[in-house]
Amino acid sequence: MSRIPSTQALRALECFARHGTVWGAADELNLTRSAVSHQLRLLERDLGFALFNRVGTRIELTPRGRAYAADVRSALSVIAGSAARNAGHGLSGQLTVSCTPGFAAFWLAPRIGEFRAICPDVDLHIVTPRRLDDVSNPDVDLFITFGDGTMQGLEVELLQEVDFAPLVSPVLANRLGGVKTPQDLLRTDLLHLGDNADWRRWMKAAGLPQAAADKGPVFADMNLVYAATIAGQGVSMGDIFICNGAMDTGQLIRVTDIQIKSPGSYYLGIPTQKQGLEPARAFRSWIIGALPQRNR
Repeated sequence: MSRIPSTQALRALECFARHGTVWGAADELNLTRSAVSHQLRLLERDLGFALFNRVGTRIELTPRGRAYAADVRSALSVIAGSAARNAGHGLSGQLTVSCTPGFAAFWLAPRIGEFRAICPDVDLHIVTPRRLDDVSNPDVDLFITFGDGTMQGLEVELLQEVDFAPLVSPVLANRLGGVKTPQDLLRTDLLHLGDNADWRRWMKAAGLPQAAADKGPVFADMNLVYAATIAGQGVSMGDIFICNGAMDTGQLIRVTDIQIKSPGSYYLGIPTQKQGLEPARAFRSWIIGALPQRNR
């Protein structure tokens, strides 16, 4: 193939690879399902090799398709980060970022080297608050919170909306002889963060008794929930966004296509008195470019 495929088609493939469904990609890209399907068909035709297997009415990536999608994701990240890299050249000083534990551990920590490459002279400190929406620390220059976005005295920006779906480790899936349907989840413990509200909402969406959500241990921290999930201690109601990397590497498996929209989202907030700090502005520029929903 001598020409580069359309950017829209490449974005459609990258989104499909992360979500695993056409409708998930369509929702992120603000397109219709038919438009996304059309872009994927055109891309496959232009490339000249099979990206997808057709399974009934569904499609799934072939091994070659997954490898190509990973290359596309890397290329889009390079393009999105170009402006941030140039803007950050020569910056120095200290930057303290407060970030929710789950976002910090599963999304930010594996990528922090990208920001360090952009701003190597910035003295970066990452702290985690006790509450997901806490913005009270006066030493923090930039907050990443989870909630409704209400942050008095800060310039607030939506980073990422969140969907939840059941996640299981390969170890537990094998122990149970396979976990493929919503009913299979009733054969093991459910792992909860704070309370069982998210599981009860999911049970309702799946057409299962909401009382089935009442079993299993409750944890106070998302990292503990995911540690228990990866260790095969039960099934968690996972944040699809921050767990995408664990799913890509096979540490976690998504059980079904049934998901629920979280009432909260991830937000970025910069205190009014710190909006002029160049390291904070550079970090904001980098993270906006690195987030998948902003690479459109």
